[in-house]
Amino acid sequence: MGKDASALDAVSFFGIRHHGPGSAASLVRALDEQKPVAVLIEGPADASALLPMLASPAMKPPVALLCYPEDDPSQASFWPFAEFSPEYQATLWAMANGVPVEFIDLPSTARFVEKPAKPTDASPPAETVETAAEMVETAAETAETAEAAAQEPEAPAAALPPALPPEFRDPVGVLAEAAGYEDGESWWADLIEQNPAPGPIFSAIADAMNALRADLAHLPEFEAKREAHMRLAIAAARKRHEGPLAVVCGAWHVPALQGAVAQKDDRALLKGLPRKKAAMTWAPWTMPRLAFAHGYGAGVDAPGWCAHVWHTRARRDGASRWLTRIAYILREKGHLVSTAALIEAERLALALAAIRSRPGAGFEELREAAVACLFGGEALLWKTIEDTLLLGNEVGEIPADAPLAPLIEDLQRHQKAARLKPEALERELAIDLRSESGLFRSTLLHRLLVLGVPWGRLLDKGGSRGTFRERWMLAWEPEYAVQLVEKLVYGATIEQAASAYLAEQLGQAAALDALAELIRTAITASLPVAASRGLALFEERAARSSNCPEMLAAIPPLADIVRYGDARVSASTSSSASTSGLGQLGVLLQRLIVEAAINLPHAARELDAEAAGEMTERISAAHAGIRLIEAPQDILEAWFRGLEAVLGDARATPRVAGRAAHILYEAEALAADEAVTLLERRLSPGTPVVDAAGFLEGFFSASAMRLAHDEGLRRAVDGWLTGLDEDDFTAHLPLLRRVFSGLDSMERKRLLAAALGRGPSLPAHLVPAPDGGAGWQAHLNILHPLLTGNNADG
Repeated sequence: MGKDASALDAVSFFGIRHHGPGSAASLVRALDEQKPVAVLIEGPADASALLPMLASPAMKPPVALLCYPEDDPSQASFWPFAEFSPEYQATLWAMANGVPVEFIDLPSTARFVEKPAKPTDASPPAETVETAAEMVETAAETAETAEAAAQEPEAPAAALPPALPPEFRDPVGVLAEAAGYEDGESWWADLIEQNPAPGPIFSAIADAMNALRADLAHLPEFEAKREAHMRLAIAAARKRHEGPLAVVCGAWHVPALQGAVAQKDDRALLKGLPRKKAAMTWAPWTMPRLAFAHGYGAGVDAPGWCAHVWHTRARRDGASRWLTRIAYILREKGHLVSTAALIEAERLALALAAIRSRPGAGFEELREAAVACLFGGEALLWKTIEDTLLLGNEVGEIPADAPLAPLIEDLQRHQKAARLKPEALERELAIDLRSESGLFRSTLLHRLLVLGVPWGRLLDKGGSRGTFRERWMLAWEPEYAVQLVEKLVYGATIEQAASAYLAEQLGQAAALDALAELIRTAITASLPVAASRGLALFEERAARSSNCPEMLAAIPPLADIVRYGDARVSASTSSSASTSGLGQLGVLLQRLIVEAAINLPHAARELDAEAAGEMTERISAAHAGIRLIEAPQDILEAWFRGLEAVLGDARATPRVAGRAAHILYEAEALAADEAVTLLERRLSPGTPVVDAAGFLEGFFSASAMRLAHDEGLRRAVDGWLTGLDEDDFTAHLPLLRRVFSGLDSMERKRLLAAALGRGPSLPAHLVPAPDGGAGWQAHLNILHPLLTGNNADG
């Protein structure tokens, strides 16, 4: 073959960074110059048939290629593509120029079995892959089955085998250090991503990677198989096509793909690859999911910035547009940003870039300039716009003829089994939990709620507990499909994803009451794995916690589970396991009640008005929960001892002490005459008015009608009210009104009649004044503004 023929058959290797806008721009220019007859892209070879769909007008990135075995969707893997991804742009170029395009990496089926438990071969990555299987197993910890881009390791160096040199763990970091940079990210950005005139970068990148890999002793087995498969695919493509070929791959792989390796050796290395049927599709992705911060190991720091770099690659006003975007977000949040400040910010950013010898104003220069000129030097203000600016909120779209994702397929199977058709208009659904079909429907709707898909909205929430009926309002929205796709990282079935997502929330829950609510959710949605994990976490944290308000807030949801859990368990196929879990929870709840009672006196001391209000409500709710489960006598006595200790503590907040007294009185743990004596002492002239009013509010705000039926309590309150001078009464009138705010008009009239010594059926304003009615008029003048909310005389 002559020289011209050899040049025609040449293979050009373009080492890129996944999701690198500069790499994408340089790649498109290089393809225009070379005009290859075929484009080969690093990606699962068995998914090549789906590549043309990327060029569909209905396909709007970010999107992700989704592959999973037909017999085990839980092993799903994702290959995300953004508009600024080099692989995406290479595909668009090929389709626009009528050139064949295909993937050349290991087929997706190789990952179903042969993937590392942790991404230890995450060296210079090639594939932008995310898997769902490991995320489910670790209860919502993202795990990637392949490497990130050539310059970005997926795992910290400490997680890699000590035999691997730094060049393998972070190749770009080594090059950056040699160039005098502190980190590889800045060096790569200056050289490629943000360089307006990068020049012939691909040959330079290949030379650098060759130098780094020259002394590399070995590769992880999975990595070696990937490169062997790509070499064989390139060789096969050269036989099929006459003309130049373009290979688009992670920069780290370029030396290995250019090297001369016997094909028989590569075939021997690939011998025994698993052969399974795989299902593949495109799924909508989101911009935040392209970020490192969202657990994507092959992601970028700021997808929003990458999109900006891509869209302004051919413009000279990139800095102005970025600062304008910042100003827009600030103005949307109510901040004032002047045009003069924007001009000064741009000047400062350009000056910083010049001082630092950078090719242009990059992200760091623009951020620092914005903080200085637009935020008044307040770096904290930057945090308020950071997510909106750097992550974005765009959601991709896929064509209507694209195959369905596994979660959506699983949902459709459940909808068919439950005979529930998704409809846009609202319709009410009544469910009987005693039937198998009713329980199936309820479980499905509750699991979807866990996943953030409120297809069904539970009506009279809480009202149906303890019964076998639920009422739902159903209405399907198109965006629910996107939300399901986003949850694919947690599992490929509704049950699996809901369990893993809830397990993640359980791990993030910091407070006991939040944990208790999540445990109730797990049991209601029939997610035993998440429920077991929640119980274990709760038991562990409760043993170490002394936070009484959290303990009190956790009692009601746990009591609800213990009391009403059987309503769902009785129709469940796993009732024995569920009953065992409820028994364990009952024991845990009893311990929690005792701990809360022990810590209650200290927690009730010297609270401000807001904290006192929260504490009284939590004590009342906790007591309702204790009554609900019909706690054993020894547990109940321990709880009462805690309330009595609050009453006997001189430092206890009066409002909280009043609520404790009310609960003891209603439970007959405080005798009627003792309650009257206590109230008279707490409302005595020697007690500051504000403390007396607080105690009165705590005691009666939960049941002010007690005053209408208990003459002793009414007499004590009456004596205190009539003894107040006019200024004190007026000053505390709003607080006193709150005590009676829960009464309806008829109850207020009855209370007023009882206070005036008249029959409850006669409205107070019609009661005639007795002989010498000055005392009656005094009572009326006091009670009228309390019960009517009117300061006018009666």
